Amino acid sequence: MSIEAEVLLQEAKENIEAAQNYRSELQQRLHGLNQALNQVRGSARQTREALRCHFEALQAQVAVLLSERLSVLLQEVDAIERDSVRPLDDCQKLVEQGVGTANELLGEGEAAIRCFGENEDKLGSFTKKALHIQLDSLPEVPVLVDVPCLSAQLDGSLLPALQQCIVGHGSVASRPPVLIEELVERAGGVLVRWGKVDDDFTVQDYRLQYRRSTASQYEDAYIGKDSEFLVLHLDPHTDHLFRVCARGEGRTEWSPWSLPQTGYTTLAPHEWHPGSEGYILSSRKNIALRSDSLSPAGVLYSSTPSCFCGQTLTFKILAAGQPDKRDSLGVCVERSSAAGSLQRQRAVCISTKGAVFVNGKEMTNQLPAITIGSAVTFDMEVVSLLPVTNNNINDKGSLKLRVTIGSGSREVVFDWLLDQGLDHLFFGCSFTHPGWKILVF
Repeated sequence: MSIEAEVLLQEAKENIEAAQNYRSELQQRLHGLNQALNQVRGSARQTREALRCHFEALQAQVAVLLSERLSVLLQEVDAIERDSVRPLDDCQKLVEQGVGTANELLGEGEAAIRCFGENEDKLGSFTKKALHIQLDSLPEVPVLVDVPCLSAQLDGSLLPALQQCIVGHGSVASRPPVLIEELVERAGGVLVRWGKVDDDFTVQDYRLQYRRSTASQYEDAYIGKDSEFLVLHLDPHTDHLFRVCARGEGRTEWSPWSLPQTGYTTLAPHEWHPGSEGYILSSRKNIALRSDSLSPAGVLYSSTPSCFCGQTLTFKILAAGQPDKRDSLGVCVERSSAAGSLQRQRAVCISTKGAVFVNGKEMTNQLPAITIGSAVTFDMEVVSLLPVTNNNINDKGSLKLRVTIGSGSREVVFDWLLDQGLDHLFFGCSFTHPGWKILVF
């Protein structure tokens, strides 16, 4: 084969490969377009159905309310009519009875006159009967002004008010006012961040929910004003769906949900090491309580070196005891059963009085004192990894970490030089007095 033919063959192969890649990219974009079309059409179909169901339910409820109100008013008319007619009927019966008596008396009187001269006793009996009936006594009949005249008072402003409410009832949006922006894995959980996409929507509260991808029901994780929340107690390597909505200022109803986003964590949850004297752990081993033990307690460490660079370690103070300058919260290279505090070599920590210690030396910078409700965070990043200086294959070199300790609204930043490269660190705590209760995540 000539060189020209080989070049042409190579170019043809390259063009075929480029065409295959081009087709693959187009197919991916076509798949994305189909997903977008399905989302628009599917959400439009669901929105139509939701609108129909809502307004049909409103129509039925309004019809029931109007029917019930009409029934109440008709019953009032019936009651007034019944109560007003009863005395009139009684009076009518009395008058009709009097008319009947008068007709009977008239007949007797006319008959007595016709028999006058023949039977005078009949005329005397008629006279006595007329005196007994008391022809000058008449029943009282009410005048029309004293008799009820029923009418209906119907407010003509109801329909315009209903019209105004109905015209402004409901709305259609092309997207929810709040969307999830970021899902960040944390130890045993996922940090969810969200934000508004509708600048005209004034938020009063956010609401975050989550569920396993295999579950059917969502659970509330957070309701409040913050735009991020750490969802804990999630099993590693398990997909979870997250969604968020918002409640507008002055409103009671929630907005539509955002599109569900799938998140997961590959990191096992932080756990305290069980069996340490002087400490009681929760069932999940993420909460430690300094118990009222008579013997002094040493340092309570983590079960594994689960702290590493790029992740935030947080200690949450759930209950506080008496502070002591020997107290410590922090991270260390190794566990030491002989140490009674993290204020030692190869460790960085903060005391409950706010003092920061690096390798056992107190820094001049100080953080606020720790008390109930405080949250202390540790963030670390690699500044440099110094090379091995000898031929020892076990020597991993030296590591310089930039450590940020935050407490309240303040933080301290410093470089921490370690004599060997490390992938993970232990965390720990020590308290001189009982009553301290610490959540780690």
